[in-house]
Amino acid sequence: MPNEPLQRLFAESGWTLSQCARAVNRVGAEDATPLKYNGSAVHHWLGGTTPRSAAVRRFVVEAFARRLRRPVTHAEAGFPAPADQEQRPPLTVEGLIELGRQDMDPSRRSVLGASLFSVALTIPGWPDVIGRAEAVTMGRTQRIGMSDVDMVIAMTERVSDLDDEFGGRYARPMAAAFLVNTVAPALLADGPEHVRDAMKSAASDLCYLTGYMAVDEGLHGLAQGYYLKALELAGAAKDHLTYCTTLRGMSVQAVDLGHGQTAMRLADSAAAASPQAGPRMRAFLAGQQAHASAQIGDRNNALVYLQEAETAMEKAESRATTFASYNPSSLLYHVGQIRYELGDVKGSIESLQESDNLRNHTFRRNRVRFLSIQAERQLELGHLEAACDTWGKVVEIYPHVESGQCDTRMNTMYRRIRPYLKNHHARALYERARLVTPARLLA
Repeated sequence: MPNEPLQRLFAESGWTLSQCARAVNRVGAEDATPLKYNGSAVHHWLGGTTPRSAAVRRFVVEAFARRLRRPVTHAEAGFPAPADQEQRPPLTVEGLIELGRQDMDPSRRSVLGASLFSVALTIPGWPDVIGRAEAVTMGRTQRIGMSDVDMVIAMTERVSDLDDEFGGRYARPMAAAFLVNTVAPALLADGPEHVRDAMKSAASDLCYLTGYMAVDEGLHGLAQGYYLKALELAGAAKDHLTYCTTLRGMSVQAVDLGHGQTAMRLADSAAAASPQAGPRMRAFLAGQQAHASAQIGDRNNALVYLQEAETAMEKAESRATTFASYNPSSLLYHVGQIRYELGDVKGSIESLQESDNLRNHTFRRNRVRFLSIQAERQLELGHLEAACDTWGKVVEIYPHVESGQCDTRMNTMYRRIRPYLKNHHARALYERARLVTPARLLA
């Protein structure tokens, strides 16, 4: 029996059978699931054959959501609902516990589609989460005070420091265990209303940070799960700052993966939810709006938002203290990304160099990423020796970080430099890098 719902989606997409198959294969590759579907497979799906694998059904739904730029459900594609749909805990704290436990147990992580970024994710608006404090149900056996809140804040700051210096591979499991074993019971405890709100806010910050570290490992679906919990908890705490910071972080995730329209939507949502933002927050949000605008080819808005970010940064206080803070180095990184998206590769490199000059070099993971981007663009202009010099700085720092993003950048370096190994500088870089690269990445 033909799958009429899927046929309707296919007609709306405007794809050929082969284009649809390639789109599904690309989504699968993001989730570390190599697929080799062709137009014949799509023809069978349209004719009523349901993919046996639940993962493949999820990939099909995500591929159509990306193509149509709107949420697409399994039912809309004529597929059965995911097996875990009814099992997903509806309450904020229960859902947080389940998410953290799955993250602590890698054998269960595939249930989440941990590596798959979803453009169809439903993002709760501020009015939707602000009234959901009742979802965080009070317990009966524990009572919390501000000292408990201070402990969660301090733990978040220390995990953030570890993440900045060494990458998230070791720090995130610590954060997940802390969320499950300490923070979740505190959220269910009794206490004065202002203390319970402060605990929700602190928990929201930690969820945001844990999601950010999941992005670092390329676990994009898992990261989105943490980000959603951060939004829910921020709303329950009436914490505008963390709500907007999380939306902006979700936009960064999207733009780095090349989903410009989704990044723009999230950046605009963050800005709309923060009408009373101070200058640093306004710079933080406008910089991201500028980057997303540039990626979708909207040059005029990119430059308008960038000017707004620069003006706001001039008004901001000199010190930035929190792990989500935005500073002049961050703004120059955005300038570099915007210039690149708009075709100015040389200007992009100059901005990234200026950003590095201002950056706190104890933040090793980000320095590896940003220097790698700079080197890749130097090579794009044909500046081989300059690229090798920049990659040389990366090789010095790389052994000190445990980061999926840094691993990816090193792999890119090997791929980009191999055609030039007859050059003395390229060969020397290649040999130095091999001495500090784990064997699993050299295979």
